[in-house]
Amino acid sequence: MTGHHTRWVRPQEQPEDPERIAIRESLAFGKALYDRRNELGLSVPELAERAGLTADEIECIEEGGTPPTVALLRLLAAALDADVRLTAGHDLGSVWFEAHAA
Repeated sequence: MTGHHTRWVRPQEQPEDPERIAIRESLAFGKALYDRRNELGLSVPELAERAGLTADEIECIEEGGTPPTVALLRLLAAALDADVRLTAGHDLGSVWFEAHAA
């Protein structure tokens, strides 16, 4: 009899799909923006005006539809009076905006 039992043999680790990583990064970016905007009590149009973007662009970012770029992170950090923090992961909580020290 040939074969194996799943408890005896671990499946080989599969490399992460770059498309899935990009999606998770965009969602983490959107959540970080949403959290900081709400922390400041800003509406979408108010943040859009501060950042020089449209309300639709802010909503798209918050919904995870925009990949984070260094330029966009800098722009939004300035508009949010914050610094950008990143961890090595790609999931929610791997990027956040942290208020400038008082």
